[in-house]
Amino acid sequence: MSSLSLQQIKQRFGIIGNAPQLNRALEVAMQVAPTDISVLVTGESGTGKEIIPQVIHQLSARKHNEYIAVNCGAIPEGTIDSELFGHEKGSFTGATGSRQGYFEVADGGTIFLDEVAELPMQTQVRLLRVLETGEFIRVGSSKVIKTNVRVVAATNENMQRAIQSGKFREDLLYRLSTVPIPLPPLRQRQEDIYLLFRKFASDFAEKYRMPAVKLTGDAVELLNAYHWPGNIRQLKNLVEQISVIEQERDIDGPRLQSYLPQAEEFFPAVVGAPETKIDERELMYKFLFDMKNDLNELKKLVVELLNHQGDFSLSNDQAAVVNRLYHDLNHGEQRILPSAPIKTETAKPVVYDADNYRDETEDIEIHEEVQESLSLEDREKELIQKALDKHRGRRKYAAEELGISERTLYRKIKEYDIQG
Repeated sequence: MSSLSLQQIKQRFGIIGNAPQLNRALEVAMQVAPTDISVLVTGESGTGKEIIPQVIHQLSARKHNEYIAVNCGAIPEGTIDSELFGHEKGSFTGATGSRQGYFEVADGGTIFLDEVAELPMQTQVRLLRVLETGEFIRVGSSKVIKTNVRVVAATNENMQRAIQSGKFREDLLYRLSTVPIPLPPLRQRQEDIYLLFRKFASDFAEKYRMPAVKLTGDAVELLNAYHWPGNIRQLKNLVEQISVIEQERDIDGPRLQSYLPQAEEFFPAVVGAPETKIDERELMYKFLFDMKNDLNELKKLVVELLNHQGDFSLSNDQAAVVNRLYHDLNHGEQRILPSAPIKTETAKPVVYDADNYRDETEDIEIHEEVQESLSLEDREKELIQKALDKHRGRRKYAAEELGISERTLYRKIKEYDIQG
């Protein structure tokens, strides 16, 4: 174990806090640092997982060799093997020369694989071989290369769930997590929250050359009571916002409340119930898909009504679709349509109301306009643009806001040609 004390480690790496779970994580990191054991750091996004591999590397005999941090979620799937293991000239389009991968460059040092659960399955097989034998092969080569690299990985995903869904190899998880180090979420470090606030306030005061913001007693209580779903990253972002925007340096409870997201009010926690993550994005997409199906069905009905030369009957299912759409578009006002025969005239669209059926001579393009405004691609593009604008183009934070990986976000940005 390192001769440095726990407090010295905190001072050296700028770690704030005295929560028991945090202290335990640092103690384990200090104990395993002199060895070559693989370590898996787990914890929610924004808990500061990236500091643990730095501690391990700097307290090991490898500290004078390379330390490389790799964000596995930010590298496109088609190039990640080349990034990690290198490639030979001509091995793929654009490979104009040979290239060393991170495992070759970091020989004798440490590699930190952040968001390791985002690795493609083919790359997981290659990584497993490196961990088991210390050998790998460059892309497009048949020559085996030896390497002596310490691997520290991190993830914010439930790895057992990833294994059950077929996203991650079970044998690779066992190799990576010889020693697991969990980091607690900020809400479980209540005694550290205000300490972190004061540290960030001091840092931003120095950065922007202004007095540091301070909290009143009620604001401190509110700060400690908040759930902090974004953990330390969210707290730091909040302190920076307040430091830049507020003219007054003393922040009271109501003023602080205006900076805290109110999503929790819409999804109150049930005491004693297990925590569940409500994916608002998935709920929205489900609604849009259901609406799109209904609109397609309505489009077919309109075409049949316009082209039919006699009696036309709505089935019970068709009438239900029209009623549901009418209900949604009229903010809940009920309109009941029977499945009786309806007289229609060619080239005149039929519009229904509650009491009778009447013909309108206005040109009908309603279904096309509605489909355009509810286009899934447009909505997805709009959400991505809003997330990028909110986080000032910082794609990592935008991806977390959207609930997707950075690799997926990069692909969507390229697909939709989004600027930001």
